[in-house]
Amino acid sequence: MRLLSSILLLFISTSCLPVLANTPERTPSAPERIQGEGDGPYKRLILRGGILISGEGAPAIGPVDIVIENDRISQVTVVGYPDVPVLAGGRPVAKDGDTEMDVSGMYILPGFIDMHGHIGGSANGIPAEYVFKLWLAHGITTVREPGSFNGLAWTLKHVKASAENQIVAPRIVPYVGFGQGLAQAVFNPEQARKWVRDIKKAGAAGIKFFGATPGIIAAALEEANKQQLGTMMHHAQLNVARTNVLDSARMGLGSMEHWYGLPEALFTGQTIQNYPANYNYQNEQDRFGAAGELWRQAAKPGSEKWNAVRDELIALDFTINPTLTIYEASRDAAAQRNAEWHQQYTLPTLTKFFTPSRYAHGSYWFDWTTDHEIAWRENYRIWMQFLNDYKNHGGRITVGSDAGYIYKIYGFAFVQELELLREAGFNALEVVQAATLNGALALGLEQDIGSVVPGKKADLVIVAENPLANFKVLYGTGHYRLNTDNQAVRTQGVRYTIKDGIVYDAQLLLADVRNLVALAKQQETKP
Repeated sequence: MRLLSSILLLFISTSCLPVLANTPERTPSAPERIQGEGDGPYKRLILRGGILISGEGAPAIGPVDIVIENDRISQVTVVGYPDVPVLAGGRPVAKDGDTEMDVSGMYILPGFIDMHGHIGGSANGIPAEYVFKLWLAHGITTVREPGSFNGLAWTLKHVKASAENQIVAPRIVPYVGFGQGLAQAVFNPEQARKWVRDIKKAGAAGIKFFGATPGIIAAALEEANKQQLGTMMHHAQLNVARTNVLDSARMGLGSMEHWYGLPEALFTGQTIQNYPANYNYQNEQDRFGAAGELWRQAAKPGSEKWNAVRDELIALDFTINPTLTIYEASRDAAAQRNAEWHQQYTLPTLTKFFTPSRYAHGSYWFDWTTDHEIAWRENYRIWMQFLNDYKNHGGRITVGSDAGYIYKIYGFAFVQELELLREAGFNALEVVQAATLNGALALGLEQDIGSVVPGKKADLVIVAENPLANFKVLYGTGHYRLNTDNQAVRTQGVRYTIKDGIVYDAQLLLADVRNLVALAKQQETKP
């Protein structure tokens, strides 16, 4: 949801975001990892007795023992049957110096991949430590950073520190906002090509587009593909009439963010969205209010146009990263504003940023009405129908959260996205696949991450309860339910997140975040 007015009005970004130089530190850097923050990697670690959800679409299987050597999975062995003692003879044998973890009955999944995760990215002063620990505490081991708005040098510093496990953080895949670092807007294709070559040389993994003239986008995408850079795009309304999702996919775009540009590709009775006569793009409520009417203007589900656009995008191997969660308040503002995790896990700076304001992107609750919410519920219904249809015909859907905006908190928003894909019609295994292997495939990292198989990185999520039965067990606040003594209790959420073979206690990470929030609140109250 990061939307800089300067980017959109000039069709690209301006000199306020240099490619290599750091901008003034809006997001304080992550501190070095200290003793006790994660254990390992171990020469040899054996996870004993877990139930495996591989991420590749296979059903759960267990008990299994998983052997990890340094940062790689070396062995996955089925060691028995449910509800009876494990067959000791078939278990991997522990060697001298091995570390063993008893995870009997717990569920083991691949590390989650958040395909739209800003490090801070919204309000000033959000510490990177806060963001990273919330991500890891919810099982997120890889994040695609869309835009690197703290400056590419700042982002690359954290990419390197995370890769070397010098900080407590997921793996970071850095994308750069198109045109970032230039003194003026790109106005010809050769400038676009040169900029793409420059950011490749600087160390970026990909580009995030907001829009530009078709000729410039085509040149930049062609060069990006030549340079083997990933590409993603928020088809902003200021440019979408000229370049919708199908247009950009034909030019070579790899993935779309959110959903703008997709209904426009499905128009049959018009070519431009119906805007109210008094609409002003700089008015956030105008923007989001009109957006809630957009899917109803598209071709009907199952129509010839609907099917043709769906099939062509699939043929182009195009990835849709919907970030359903970031718009969820549009259909029920009160529920998102009062989410149960805000009290302990939301920084005061974010609370202020979420408060209605004509100056803050996404804080558009000027006068949000029943009719707005009803329109958005219908918007979701059709949008979800397209996503499920796309998946059912072989299209790739991934999971992204875009937290830091519109009442969405890092980690928690990712789990909400899983629930929303379930609502869209995905079965639980399809949701897990979208959150793991599909993201790895879209990033070109499927040889290393995305599923639990020997040879891949030891990126794992371990949770005591069955997430296939209820994704709520993944929330940092746990799942609220009655126990056998008729008492209301909360489960603990993710127990362990393993990244690069390092075992993090998710509950300790959450405690660190609660302390950060409590300290920030104390400082807010000081005279």
